[in-house]
Amino acid sequence: TMSVAHKPKPRREIRPRKRAGSGDVTVADLLRSLGGVPADRVRLRPAPGTATERDLIGVRDHEGRICELIEGTLVEKTMGALESAIAAEIILAIGTFLKHRRLGVVLGADGALRLFPSLVRVPDVSFISWGRLPGGKLPSEPIPSLVPDLVVEVLSKGNTKTELKRKLGEYFAAGLTVVWLVDPRTKTVRVHESAKDSTLLAEDQVIEGGSGPAWIQGAGERAIQPFRADLSLNLGIVVVRGR
Repeated sequence: TMSVAHKPKPRREIRPRKRAGSGDVTVADLLRSLGGVPADRVRLRPAPGTATERDLIGVRDHEGRICELIEGTLVEKTMGALESAIAAEIILAIGTFLKHRRLGVVLGADGALRLFPSLVRVPDVSFISWGRLPGGKLPSEPIPSLVPDLVVEVLSKGNTKTELKRKLGEYFAAGLTVVWLVDPRTKTVRVHESAKDSTLLAEDQVIEGGSGPAWIQGAGERAIQPFRADLSLNLGIVVVRGR
């Protein structure tokens, strides 16, 4: 089976932000600059504004905590059992579909990706087509500079609207095609094809790669079938099945 070559979208210019912690006078300033995240998600060691990718890797390896690196500050990701179960179902569904199709790779909730210098994001689920991988291979480095085709974020109580707005802007500035925001509490999936344009899906509606054209295409046909999101009211878990 031939692999699908996919030309990634060019990265757009992203306006530099003030380095988190560099000019903040109060803790409130720092939290505001990070998107209004709760204080218990911001690590103070190393000091905000001084953290590096090496620190991020150290926290993950020695403490088992998943952090994102935002302009020199480590911000912990929040994922409970429910969110983890939802992400696992989505990974299983996409991974099963991709298994015999040689379209790319799917990463889980510890797959750190460098989107820009001083910006490392760790999506709950991400799909990267072979065309976006250097030489068609997944790099062995712990934090590669890769931009996925699709990112899935499973929302938790600790996520703020400002944080998500900032994250969406960064994702699409980096060159992503589609972002799914899965909300277990409202049992909905918001499909973004840009930072501002989105479609809200719920219950028995169909999640395609995006609300319009499929997010992976090759040889004039869709390489990924639509996925049906079956949001169970009893279990509170999103079960994704290939149609």
